[in-house]
Amino acid sequence: MKVLYSWLKDYVDIDITPKELEEKLFSVGFEVEGMEYLGENMEKVVVGQVTSMEHYEGTHLEICHINCGKELGEDHLILTGADNVFVGAKVPAALIGAKLPCGLEIQPRKMKDMISYGMLCSGEELNLNKDWYPGADVNGIMILAEDAPIGMEMRDYLELDDYLFDISITANRPDCQSVVGIAKEVAAALRKPFKAPDLSYTEDGSTNPDISVTVIDKETCPRYIGHYIYDVKYAEAPLWMKRRLIAVGHNAINAMVDITNYVLVEMGQPMHAFDLNTLEGSSIVVRRAEDKEELITLDEKTRVLTTNNLLICDKVKAVGLAGVMGGLNSEITENTKEVLFESAKFLTDNVRKTSRS
Repeated sequence: MKVLYSWLKDYVDIDITPKELEEKLFSVGFEVEGMEYLGENMEKVVVGQVTSMEHYEGTHLEICHINCGKELGEDHLILTGADNVFVGAKVPAALIGAKLPCGLEIQPRKMKDMISYGMLCSGEELNLNKDWYPGADVNGIMILAEDAPIGMEMRDYLELDDYLFDISITANRPDCQSVVGIAKEVAAALRKPFKAPDLSYTEDGSTNPDISVTVIDKETCPRYIGHYIYDVKYAEAPLWMKRRLIAVGHNAINAMVDITNYVLVEMGQPMHAFDLNTLEGSSIVVRRAEDKEELITLDEKTRVLTTNNLLICDKVKAVGLAGVMGGLNSEITENTKEVLFESAKFLTDNVRKTSRS
């Protein structure tokens, strides 16, 4: 189970260091298999602003003067070959002595007849993608937002001053396969109150479409709940949510899908989002697959099924493999306006065997 130190602090007032927390977890029966500092090898990389620049005649280089704040110096001379830098741009500036995630250590570097006293960084050199920071995937220097504070450490600005715990969860503690589950154990170990997450929401009863849920195989699916959401706007999830998901091993996809993954990690409850307009008859039917029945899953692979596999269907077709993966024919897209959220209980053995097969 991977969990962020900062995420645990949402639910417990943790007043000890990450290393001390690791020891506390071990004392109550949880082995921390790994503890990673997200800001590793991002020392002396700060937010800088290009105050002036000129072309280095006879080369492809630009001579940039970088303001890194009063404490670090307001005129660092740094050369770059990138063509997307401009006067006024705020950029990640690696100063002399900096260490980068890509393995570089920054020293004064002679470029033609001039010395560059640092390096302007791309997202790749900082081991970032566009989901962690917009524009990190550009072919060139990473351009920061206009309100980025000059002189601020990049690991603070990018919210990388955090620790990722990889905690071994034994088979008898499935309740700890979530951030909330681990947070309860941390609260007990520290003798601190547990702050439960806010689960409140406002339900609008003015729109109530005729949606039906029928569970045929109640033994394999003891409970299935669907919840209707309307007036959906296709968008990316907020940056804080994407960063948390990426840190614990999930990809950021879109807001609706990211919400389901966030609930999975935080609460331990698997969820799925269907585009309601793709469900024939606005219906969900939970049944066993027919022998050699086929389903194209979200990864665009055709799955040939057996009667051992549990399916989520509408009145006509299969739209998901229970507890494993949704169907491509009901995915959330830019045209999605209505969503049916799934929250269900499937027998663990069936999900495990289906996933393996």
